[in-house]
Amino acid sequence: MDIRSGTILEAERVPKTDKLLKLKIDTGIDKRTVVSGIAEWYKPEDIIGQQVSILINLAPRKIKGIESQGMILMAENIQGELSFVLPSKTKHE
Repeated sequence: MDIRSGTILEAERVPKTDKLLKLKIDTGIDKRTVVSGIAEWYKPEDIIGQQVSILINLAPRKIKGIESQGMILMAENIQGELSFVLPSKTKHE
């Protein structure tokens, strides 16, 4: 698995869907479009600048006519709420 840290640059609802957001994510190496089913938990305007972990070595997949180039890693709590799996920095000595 190729998992990278990235920053959400743009986010918008996918028309005619209740759950999907179209995200533009900067991984530091490239910029990718990802379609993610997180619109029930997050408003597009609230996640601009959000750090995320993204699985990038998936074959591109068309979702509602949009080519998705990865998958955002999320965690679900016991109430079924989603939260981002956040990259963290550790100090190596």
